[in-house]
Amino acid sequence: MSIKIMGTGSALPELVVTNKELEQMMDTTDEWITSRTGIRKRHIAVTETTTLMAVKASEIAMKKAGIEPEEIDLIIVGTVSGDKCFPSTACQIQEALLAKNAVAFDINAACAGFLFGLTIADAYFQSGRAQTALIVGAETLSKMVDWKDRSTCVLFGDGAGAAVVRKTDTGMLHIVQGSDGTRGHVLACDNRPVNTPFTRRLFTKEFFARASFAGESFPGAACTREFSGDNLSAPDYLKMDGQEVFRFAVRTVPKAICQALEKAGILPDEIQYFFLHQANIRIIEAVAKKLGQPMEKFPTNLQKCGNISAASVPILLDHVNREEKLKRGDKIVMAGFGAGLTWGAAVIIW
Repeated sequence: MSIKIMGTGSALPELVVTNKELEQMMDTTDEWITSRTGIRKRHIAVTETTTLMAVKASEIAMKKAGIEPEEIDLIIVGTVSGDKCFPSTACQIQEALLAKNAVAFDINAACAGFLFGLTIADAYFQSGRAQTALIVGAETLSKMVDWKDRSTCVLFGDGAGAAVVRKTDTGMLHIVQGSDGTRGHVLACDNRPVNTPFTRRLFTKEFFARASFAGESFPGAACTREFSGDNLSAPDYLKMDGQEVFRFAVRTVPKAICQALEKAGILPDEIQYFFLHQANIRIIEAVAKKLGQPMEKFPTNLQKCGNISAASVPILLDHVNREEKLKRGDKIVMAGFGAGLTWGAAVIIW
């Protein structure tokens, strides 16, 4: 048994912010951003939310797939920027779609979230627990970046992409996944800290220094910070070591794609399109070179959308699908990579 993509959909915020506009806000230039990333503009949410964009993308994907809400057995959402801690974005989508028969949950694999969602759906299909799934990547990253930090805020955008997939005899030929938590610090965003009357009273530097649990040093001791009213209420923004992320991507992504192709028994020359996470044009060019494939096989929309984390791959897939460039029987590769560090690559027959 395998997975077949039946329909795709995407949704982007109305507001488009260009590099020229960012020049007016911070010490940067259109030339600096474009030459280093390939990004020229991005869509930024104003009234849109992660859930609303995800619902819109899902509705479009369902319409293209020709399915009714009650046919959906499984809803998986890859996101790091949901509107709520709970209920999950997936459960909010279930409510909006009236998909009463679906099991719904979120996953956090950052920019590889959509690929991880496909893998989970495949496992559900293999076990006989589902027949039809809705896989969504949705992000509002604009609320997670420091708009005074020119090294990060210029990279990201907002949006959602979705795909309806069904259990079939052919479709996904192979998928690989990987994680390396030892390098998670190179791309990270802290959640809100513990803030109770007890933390203010007890969690001092002296307390952390001597704290131990089950005979082991408390892992937070090395990163203790003062707990005051000011920094407890201050937002925690996304932080990234760009050079390290770049090195990780150009080394890991080609290897993962080659592993997936080898397991599928497919040569790179047989692939019609490579749908890579839209993080940086230089990364995509480096992957194409290592695979010995022309850039024409690597569709891009980062020029207009920026990096949308888990939504990046499904949005790109939908944009190409809308242009009717994909034909049934085409062999494609999808690859996501990002925070965690996480990565995944799938070989699929369209």
